[in-house]
Amino acid sequence: MPLLFSYGTLRDPAVQQANYGRELAGSDDRLPGYTVNLLEITDPQVLAISGQTHHPIVVETGDRNDSVAGTVFEITDAELIATDGYEVDDYRRQLTTLASGKQAWVYVQAPQ
Repeated sequence: MPLLFSYGTLRDPAVQQANYGRELAGSDDRLPGYTVNLLEITDPQVLAISGQTHHPIVVETGDRNDSVAGTVFEITDAELIATDGYEVDDYRRQLTTLASGKQAWVYVQAPQ
């Protein structure tokens, strides 16, 4: 089963219910070499699910001293595809290594 690292709205139980039909169990972890910015969301469906006009988005800094706190979840392949549908085009999915050493998918800022 794939692992998903979330630092934002995907940690919200209501967002999980809307996307996966269940609440996810996870554990704390960190994403080294990144920092968090805010992204304005205009997609009506995402706004309706999250209830937030701005979502966090991680940006790679290249500095291993920078890190982003979040939660790592074990999800199904179908849930990973559902997550692709939830995230707007400003995000892209990337496989990365967390501070724990686990390999997880994370949504990072897409190239502009």
